[in-house]
Amino acid sequence: MSDPPVIGDLERRRLRWRARRGMLENDLIVSRFLDREGDGLDAAEIVALEALLDLPDNELIDLLLGRKDPQDALDNNAVRDLLRRMRAT
Repeated sequence: MSDPPVIGDLERRRLRWRARRGMLENDLIVSRFLDREGDGLDAAEIVALEALLDLPDNELIDLLLGRKDPQDALDNNAVRDLLRRMRAT
């Protein structure tokens, strides 16, 4: 028997909705990441992703493209690992 999904269908749809950004580049990177890894995100990764999605578009794209490093509350292992994986998308 297969393991149940880490996040439910409602949570997955909510994350996808939040991933729809005003900046196409952010939308593409985050959507592709969710297509590839969204079903397997654990609770800490979901919290990290939600923190990233709370950022303004310009700040998010700077982090996604590696032009800036996470600062303050975003400077933690969960966010850094998530960004690394999103950049590989």
